[in-house]
Amino acid sequence: MIRPPWALLAEVTHACPLHCPYCSNPLQLVRRPAELGTADWGRVLAEAGKLGIVQTHISGGEPLLRPDVTEIVAAADAAGIYTQLVTSGVGLTSARLAELTAAGLRSVQLSVQDATAARSDLIAGRVSFGDKRQAAAIIREAGLPFGLNIVLHRLNLDHLDEIIRLAVSWSVDRVELANIQFYGWGLRNRAALMPGQDQLAAARETVAAWQERLAGEPELIWVVPDYADGVAKPCMGGWGATSITVAPDGSALPCPAAYGIENLDPPNVRDRPLRWIWEESAAFNRYRGTAWMPEPCRSCPAKETDFGGCRCQAYALTGDAARTDPACRLSPDHHLVRLTPDPDDLTYRKPAGT
Repeated sequence: MIRPPWALLAEVTHACPLHCPYCSNPLQLVRRPAELGTADWGRVLAEAGKLGIVQTHISGGEPLLRPDVTEIVAAADAAGIYTQLVTSGVGLTSARLAELTAAGLRSVQLSVQDATAARSDLIAGRVSFGDKRQAAAIIREAGLPFGLNIVLHRLNLDHLDEIIRLAVSWSVDRVELANIQFYGWGLRNRAALMPGQDQLAAARETVAAWQERLAGEPELIWVVPDYADGVAKPCMGGWGATSITVAPDGSALPCPAAYGIENLDPPNVRDRPLRWIWEESAAFNRYRGTAWMPEPCRSCPAKETDFGGCRCQAYALTGDAARTDPACRLSPDHHLVRLTPDPDDLTYRKPAGT
């Protein structure tokens, strides 16, 4: 029996005011004319509530660029779904947040790229730190649960102490220290963004010291780096196990990074109801369970807990989504993640947005 999902990532647009070089969105972004309309999102969210989904992240790109984001939040609330806005903070005003809260928004996750304006703006590709600082004050004043997300990589890991101090000064409830994942633009820019082992070791010590000092207020979440430990992480709790991603054009994916898997042929919510997509579609069933696994996964005692690692990462690095995740030290492709950063290579390309 296939258990129902509990989460939905609603990527309502790929349009974004920022141009972060680690962006995990696909290299070929969905353009605005191809985006789902308001009525489409309303139907999808109603179906999600009936399917059993209890939480959704309204994300992008920058969801505030959608003039109908309030209607989308209201549709989620009407379906009984807890809704979090995932935002860069650019374009967030007190009036806009009050409107979203009245529509049913329950929490906000704000992104920041570094601890100072100069460094954050450099990574973001535009002047935006002031917008983020203002957004933080607006969220705090509104009294909503407030999370801060920082993608960590070679360019900002050495500033982790400052970043955590910034989060504390902004009175956030939760800090997600998300070590970079190499999908989309992040994979293209891997050589420039890959941290060194010494950087990661020092960062771990910094996080541990702050976790002891803060005692959970705010909560510090250290997202383990994919490449560092030789252990494959369970992808989304297993392929098609807990969550659905709906892309701006309506493509339904078992994982946010599955855009890049050729021949996956993802179903589209314009054509099929969400329940059929979850239970019946070939894309969602392809890597469920363990029967698809090759060796060494097939005989590994961890296969029921790590599910062979990430299918998207396996595809991105080997061209075959069915291979053992190269992050695992037992993978025959493990050498592909043992990249040493080039100290002279700080060049990278950034997405241009839509």
